[in-house]
Amino acid sequence: MEQGRCDNTTRSFNGFNRITSPSSTSSSQRHRQQHTTTSGPPLPACASPSAHVLQESPRRHVIAPCGTSQNVPRIVETEATTAEPSAAVQGATAPLVQALKSTAAHEVSCFHFPGHNRGNAAPSSLSKLIGMGAFTHDLPELPELDDRFYPKGVILDAQNRAAQLFGSSKTWFLVNGSTCGIQAAVMATCSPDDYLVIPRNCHISVISAMVLSGAVPKYIVPEYNSGWDIAGGVTLSQVDEALKELQKDGKKIGAVLVTSPTYHGICSNVRGIVDACHPLHIPVIVDEAHGAHFRFHDSFPSTAIEQGADLAVQSTHKVLSSLTQSSMLHMAGNLVDADKVNQCLQLLQSSSPSYLLLSSLDAARAQLSENLKSFDEPVAMAFETREQLRLIPGISVLDLSSFVSDFPAIDPLRITVSATDLHLSGYEADDILAEEHQIVSELVGTKAVTFAVNLGTRQQDVEKLVQSAKHVSEKHSSAKESRFRKCRSPLDKFSVKLTPREAFFTNKKRVCIEDSLGEICGELICPYPPGIPVLIPGEVVTQDSLSYLINVRDQGMAISGAADAKLNSIMLPSLAHFRIVCSI
Repeated sequence: MEQGRCDNTTRSFNGFNRITSPSSTSSSQRHRQQHTTTSGPPLPACASPSAHVLQESPRRHVIAPCGTSQNVPRIVETEATTAEPSAAVQGATAPLVQALKSTAAHEVSCFHFPGHNRGNAAPSSLSKLIGMGAFTHDLPELPELDDRFYPKGVILDAQNRAAQLFGSSKTWFLVNGSTCGIQAAVMATCSPDDYLVIPRNCHISVISAMVLSGAVPKYIVPEYNSGWDIAGGVTLSQVDEALKELQKDGKKIGAVLVTSPTYHGICSNVRGIVDACHPLHIPVIVDEAHGAHFRFHDSFPSTAIEQGADLAVQSTHKVLSSLTQSSMLHMAGNLVDADKVNQCLQLLQSSSPSYLLLSSLDAARAQLSENLKSFDEPVAMAFETREQLRLIPGISVLDLSSFVSDFPAIDPLRITVSATDLHLSGYEADDILAEEHQIVSELVGTKAVTFAVNLGTRQQDVEKLVQSAKHVSEKHSSAKESRFRKCRSPLDKFSVKLTPREAFFTNKKRVCIEDSLGEICGELICPYPPGIPVLIPGEVVTQDSLSYLINVRDQGMAISGAADAKLNSIMLPSLAHFRIVCSI
C-alpha cells in the first residue's frame, strides 16, 4: 500500500473576480478577493501545490490522518493509479453532466439499483409526465460517477469549478437542500453547550441544527416593521453586544450565524460582523440561501464569502437554475476544519445521492460560466417592474427606507408589495392575483406579497404582474377594512427556559392551545413559508405568539412543525423530573 502517492498532473481553471461582461465593468466595481482552490487530496510537503486528481476505484479507500495545512480529507490509495479524466469528460464545461450522459449511454446489463433499471420498469404515470430521460440518467454511485463523500474524479472536478466561480476555497454539493448545509455548518463549529449567536428570525434549519449539535442559542431580535409585518437583518452593534454579554458571563461562543439576505432580500453588514468576530477566533456562518446569484451582477450585493464569511450556504435552486433540493456549501479561510464539515455532511446527507440533483448543480454552474450577461435582463426587468408598481395607487413597494437600521443592501430581484392602503391583507391580495389573474407569488404574509424575479422570468410575466396590480388597485380602491386582524410581532418578547435540544428530547404532553399560555413550548411551530419559527422548543408561550399563530391559522396559512396541524392543541414538555438549566 502506498501512502500519500501523487502525480505531477495538474489541472487549472480560469480565475474569476466578479462575473460580469466587459461592457458592464466600471471604476466603482468592488475588488474581489481571489481564493485558491484545490482539485484533489492534500499533497505531501515535498510536492507541488498544483491541483491533482487521483483516480482509482472509489470502492477502495480509507481516510488517513493528514498533517498538511490544506483542509481536505487525505486519501490513502489501495492499488491506486493516477490518470487524467476519462476521454468522455475531458474538456467538458460540465464534467459531471457529461459523465452522467456517457455512463447512461453504455449498453450494459444492469444488476444494480435503482429498481426501475434505467427506465426499464419506470412507472408509466411518471414517465409520461417527465419522460424516460430522467429514469435513464437516474444512476447510483457507479465508479465512473465518483464518490460524493470522498470525491476524486468528476464530482471533485465539478465542485472545484464551482468553488472557482463562486469565489470560495472549497465547495460541497448538497442534495439535502440548504437545510443540511446549515446543520453541518453549525455542527462543525459548535460543540454541546457552546453558544450560537443567531437572529430570532432564523430559518427552522438553524433550530434543528441546535437540536442536533446541542448548541445553546443567543438570540438577536432583528428590527421589525409592523406596517409590513416583516423583520429585517441584524446590525453590527447587536452582534457586538451579544458577544460582549456572553464573554462577560464566561460563555464559550461556537459561532455567529447571520441570515443575509432574508427571504425578503434584506442584507446585513456581513463584513462588519466578520471584522468583529475574527479577532476573537469566532467563525461566521451565513445563511445565504436566497443569495446564490449575488456574485453575478454589479447591481447585486456582495456575497458572504466576498465579505469574509467562513461558511456560506446557498440554495442554488432558488434564483439560479439547479433542481429543487440542490444547494452548495462554500468555505473560505482557516477558522473552520473542513474535515469536520465533511464528517458532518456524511452524517446528514443521503448515502444514495441523486445524480440528477448533483449534475444539476454542475449544469447551473456551467450555465453561469458560459453566459457572463445572464442577469442583465432579469435585473432590468426587476428595476422597471419595481418602479411601475410604485406608481400604482394603493400599492407600496418594500425598500431599505422601510427600516430604521442602516442595512447595506436589498436584493433587486426580490419585489415585495403591500396593498394595505387598499384595505387588503397579504393573503387577500395574493388570492386575488392567483384566482383572477393567474399570478403565482413566491411568498405571502399577513400584509405583503413577495415576487421573485429570476433567470427564467419573462417580459410578459412582469408586464402581467403590473397590469394585474393596476386592476387590483382600481377594483379595491374603495374597499372596506380588511377582515385580517392586526397583531403584534411574535418576535418582540420571548423567554427561553430550555435549550432546543433539551426541549426536543423531553417527554411531552398535549394541552389545548388556550391552556398553553405561560408554559414552555415543546415543539417548533412556524408558518411556512417563510419558515421563520414563531415558537421554538424551550421558549415560553406568550400572548403575542399565540395571537399571531391563531390569526394566521384562521387565514388558512399552513403551520409547520406542530403535531396538531390545525393548532387546536400544543405539545409541552413534562418537566416533573427535569431541571431547567437554561434561562436566556
